[in-house]
Amino acid sequence: MPRQNIELRIRRQDSPTGPSRWEEFVLPWQPSMNVISCLMEIRKNPVTKQGQKTTPVNWESSCLEEVCGACTMLVNGKPRQSCTALVDNMPDGPITLEPLTKFPVVRDLQVDRKPMFEALKIVKAWVPIDGTYDLGPGPKLSQAEQETSYAFSRCMTCGCCMEVCPQYNTRSDFIGPAPLAQVRLFNAHPTGRMNAHERLDAIMGRGGLVDCGNAQNCVEACPKEIPLTEALGELGKQTTVYWLKNLLNK
Repeated sequence: MPRQNIELRIRRQDSPTGPSRWEEFVLPWQPSMNVISCLMEIRKNPVTKQGQKTTPVNWESSCLEEVCGACTMLVNGKPRQSCTALVDNMPDGPITLEPLTKFPVVRDLQVDRKPMFEALKIVKAWVPIDGTYDLGPGPKLSQAEQETSYAFSRCMTCGCCMEVCPQYNTRSDFIGPAPLAQVRLFNAHPTGRMNAHERLDAIMGRGGLVDCGNAQNCVEACPKEIPLTEALGELGKQTTVYWLKNLLNK
């Protein structure tokens, strides 16, 4: 029997430095609702369960099909995309919504994922090109190489892996699993591997690969099932070979 109402318990915060508080809301159940549609209903009439008027809840979203990663939040204590968090698949009882804890809060459920994007700059997570003119067809890849790279290319910088990583926090310089996986991706690209030494230099320094504690929470939390532990193992091999070559060439 479908539930009659949906109860939400949302952690609110009016500003990055303001105190947080809990607010509760009750909505009429509708078929196929997800967390985003619940938040949109609250936006239409922001009144708490206790009947008090409040401000609309702030959150971030874009694609609504688990591609952009923008709508990541803690749903019942677990990091996931709220666009694919279907109400009918959740246990009965209040649905708890909180912002990610590893990124600065902007307001309510919206966080600033800038640290992740800055880490991508550190590891040079791109394929450099010579100019903006037509370079012609790209290099050919075997089917096996395509399948391996495709798995890592699915990363949407949602932050789920960073949220569950015990080494990624404000007390550590660790850049996190998502940027490391992109090093694995671009070092495998025929053009990208020409700059592999720059990426390896970046992750062999402070906050790099050595700071990973191998908790393996990241691979469990990834909504795209990216083989993050395989990336860490491969990068461990690459950095070891690179270090030995540098040692022998001195």
